[in-house]
Amino acid sequence: MTLALETTDLKVQLRLDEGWFTVCDLSTLIPGRGVAALLPDGRQVAVFTDRAGRLYAIDNRDPFTGAAVLSRGLTGTHQGRPFVASPLLKQRFDLESGQCLDDEEVRVTAYEVKAV
Repeated sequence: MTLALETTDLKVQLRLDEGWFTVCDLSTLIPGRGVAALLPDGRQVAVFTDRAGRLYAIDNRDPFTGAAVLSRGLTGTHQGRPFVASPLLKQRFDLESGQCLDDEEVRVTAYEVKAV
């Protein structure tokens, strides 16, 4: 038996300095798993959705290693805050603010994100 992804016309967009930028179809996101997208300036962003349908987007580059891997991290919650843990050194990043939960001096960019 083959399961087909649910299709939708909704697009996931990020707010950049130049305005809203479409990164993917909402149907490509699976709750708890990230997707990497390339931005116009060459940077990468990691996009996530949770089981409640909330969207999150942060830089995909792990500031501790320099590798573009945060989209491959494990998601969870800590004190009610959603986070992704880097698959390399396991530091956790708040998906709403980009703040590293394991080192208060480190953060990644968090983006405003919506589905339209």
